Formats: sequence, C-alpha cells, structure tokens
Amino acid sequence: MKVLFDNITLHSRSGPNSFAKKLLRELEKKNIDVMTSPQKEITPDIQLSFIASHFKVAPMIQRLDGIYFNSDQDYLSLNTPIKETFYAADAVIYQSHFNKSLTEKWFGDHDNSVVIHNGTSIDLISKVEPLDNPRLNEFEKIWSCASSWRPHKRLEENVRYFLEIATDDTCLIIAGANPDIQVSHPRIFYAGDLSWEALISLYKRSEKFIHLAWLDHCPNVVVDARACGCEIVCSSAGGTKEIAGNNATIIKENDWDFSPVRLYNPPRMDFSAKIQNTLTEISLDISDVSNQYIDVFNLVLENKSTQ
Repeated sequence: MKVLFDNITLHSRSGPNSFAKKLLRELEKKNIDVMTSPQKEITPDIQLSFIASHFKVAPMIQRLDGIYFNSDQDYLSLNTPIKETFYAADAVIYQSHFNKSLTEKWFGDHDNSVVIHNGTSIDLISKVEPLDNPRLNEFEKIWSCASSWRPHKRLEENVRYFLEIATDDTCLIIAGANPDIQVSHPRIFYAGDLSWEALISLYKRSEKFIHLAWLDHCPNVVVDARACGCEIVCSSAGGTKEIAGNNATIIKENDWDFSPVRLYNPPRMDFSAKIQNTLTEISLDISDVSNQYIDVFNLVLENKSTQ
C-alpha cells in the first residue's frame, strides 16, 4: 500500500508534525510505502491529509488536529480550508473525543469517522535513560511540565499548582520555548527547549507531569510523559483527560458549549475541585495506533472498491 502524507513538515516539532513523524516511521516498519509529497509517476492508494489539503489525488482521509475557535482571531476564515477538506474527505480521524464533539458541533457529522488517540514509540522510550543531574539529586521528587508556551497552556497555573500542592522536597522542571511566566524560586528550574530524547529522559525521572492547558485536544507531551510512567495532572476541559490514565488527577472546570471563546484568556482554576480520572486506559503505543490507521486505510479502500 502506498500512502501520501499530505500537509506535513518533517523537520517541524509542532504537535501534528511530531506525531506524523512517529506514525510514518511505524507504518514503514509495517511495509507501508509512505510518500511525503505528490509524484507524477506514482499514484498513492491513500492520501492522509493532516488538518487541511488543497488537492486530492487519491481516496482522502483527514487527520484532524483541531479547529479554530479563538474569538480574538478570524476563526471562520481560518477554518475554511479545514472545513472544505472535511467535506471532501472519504474518512475523518479525530485525535480525541473532545475534538470529535467540537468539530461535529461546528461542521456537522461525517459519514465515516473514528477517534484514534495519538501514540508514541514505547520501544524508543525504553532505550532512554532517566535524567541524571547532580542538582536534581538534592530533591526527593521531580515534577515536570513542557510545552511550546502560549497563554492557553497556562504555565502560570502549572506553577501555582506546584507551589500550593508539592512538598518542600519536590522541584519543578519547566521545559519548552517561550515560557510566558518567569519565577525565581529555589525549587523551580527552567530547562529551555529540549530535544525529544532529552524530554523523555526528564519524564522518566519525573513523578508527576503537570498539564493544566485549557481546551487542549490530545497533547503529545502528555502521551510521552504518560508512556514514561508519570502521573498526570490536567484539566477536565478538553481532551487531555482521555490520554491521562486512570490514576491522573483531574481539576474540574466548567463545561464548555463549544461557542467561540477568548482562548488566550483562560479562567483561573480551583485546585480544590480535584477528581480521580475514571476514563478507560488506552494504548499509547504507536504500534497499536498505526494498526488503527491501517484499519481505516483498508476500510476506505474497501468502500471505494464497492462503489
């Protein structure tokens, strides 16, 4: 089978592109021939379009990362190519049930859709050693968080949660570019923008991973941290809880009706509204996730052959 990966940039470390690279490697292991650009002499069997596409050369599956709903942006125009791809697609893959509910509220139902959560390479993770740092050895416990920081990722709430909840023998490592809050504290450290391997090493040393982002869909950092054995702390608002594991701590927030909101002006959280996650555990192994993608590829091809 030949699959065209459409609308990806392999050298980018953004969420959709990071996942695309993991999926591409795993599909190639399973003898799927992956193309990353159209070729005149080769017609793919399946076109897997990430978020949006401007052409269709084969039966098309749209892999939805999310849609725009920030009222401070021109969200209708930004959603136009995503919506057009949605209606042109032969199938849609949502990365979370939250993502599916949001999209259906805005675009309507699709005749052929499925939720497949993101995954990560358990095999590669097993080969990475936990972070060994003399400074960290001064603490009994390590907590961490990571993102490409923007207001709705709520770094300030991550820090406030740590300061209110963590014991004095615990430190917090903040990884990622452009942190929007700088705190001078003897138990809080900024690690900067780290490679994937360095992040995995950090997660494997961490007891907890804090991700209090507002209305996030299916963050790869949480998938990776969970796969490394971290206990996750996240918001009830969005799709993060779906991948956080049944031992995660969920901070309950108001339900959202999917109307446009000021995404970069998230509400302050009430940390006393804590509940234990009760959602069913799912596999985070990219091998299992890739099999689910292959099942969708085959289903689309079967449907086309009977038309």
